[in-house]
Amino acid sequence: MADQPCGFLVLDKPAGLTSHGCVSRVRRAYGLKRVGHGGTLDPAVTGVLPIALGPATRLLPYLEGDKTYRGVVQLGVRTVSDDLEGEVLSQAAVPALSTADLEMALAAFRGPIQQVPPQVSAVHVEGQRAYARVRQGEQLNLAARAVTLHRLELLGWDGATARLEVLVRCSAGTYIRSLARDLGDLLGCGGALATLRRTEALGFALEQAVPLEALDQAPCPPLLDPLTALAHLPQRQLDAGELESWRCGRALGHALPLQAGEPVAVLGPDGNLAGMARAQDTALLQPKLVFNAAG
Repeated sequence: MADQPCGFLVLDKPAGLTSHGCVSRVRRAYGLKRVGHGGTLDPAVTGVLPIALGPATRLLPYLEGDKTYRGVVQLGVRTVSDDLEGEVLSQAAVPALSTADLEMALAAFRGPIQQVPPQVSAVHVEGQRAYARVRQGEQLNLAARAVTLHRLELLGWDGATARLEVLVRCSAGTYIRSLARDLGDLLGCGGALATLRRTEALGFALEQAVPLEALDQAPCPPLLDPLTALAHLPQRQLDAGELESWRCGRALGHALPLQAGEPVAVLGPDGNLAGMARAQDTALLQPKLVFNAAG
C-alpha cells in the first residue's frame, strides 16, 4: 500500500457532470487507473462524492451507507423522472398549505418506509437499467424497496412558488426524487425534485470536499487517510510479532465484543491500516483484505 497512492478524495461535484465523469477526471489528475466512487449522484445533483484511489477502492464496501441531503421540492407538477429535468406529465393547482400541513405530511415518510424508485433510475430490470427501458418507450412497474429516513426536516416553505426545502438523512438506496413524488401525491397536487445537494455520504462531509477545479492545479489535493473513512468500525492493532502472520492471511485472535461477521479495521504496529477482517466467532478474526500480503 505504501508504494502507491491510497486514500480518499471527497469532491464537491458540480451540476452537469456524471459521477463516472468525475472518476475520469481524478484518474487523469493522479495518473491512476484504480479509482472508484461511492454513491452515484445524478448529473443535476451537486455535493459530496467520495472517491477512492488505489487499494482504498477495496474499502468502499466497509464504509457507512447513510447519506444526508438538502433538497427543494416543487409542488404542483409530475414528471417522468420525478425531477424538473424530466418531461412534464401533468400539472395541478397546489392547495393552500401551512407549515403545519407540510409537517403532518412529512411525518408519513419518517422512519422505515417502502419506496418505489423513479422510472428514470439505475435500478436493474431484467438485466437492463430502468432508465434505458424508459427511453425505449416502456412504462415500468418497479417494486417498492425498504428504505429508512432517519431524519426529515422542513427547512422552509414558500407558498408563492409552492416550493419547500427539506433536509433528509437516509439509508443507502433512498431516492429523494421518489420522496418528492410521493409527498406531492400525498398532498394531492403532485411533486418533483427541483434541486438537490448531498452534504454527507459514506462518513464524509461537505467540509472535507474540494472543488473539481482543484484537480487542475499542482500539486493535486492530498488524499484523506483510509482510517478516516473507517472510524465507525472497531479496530484491532497488531503487535510486531503478529504482522507476518497477518500478511500471510492467518486468522487473528481478539478480545473485542463483536458479533459474528462484524467488520474490523486491522492496524499495523505503526498504526497504519493493514487490512480488514470479519469476526469469525467470539475469539477469531478472519482476514478479508490484507494490504502488503506476503507472497
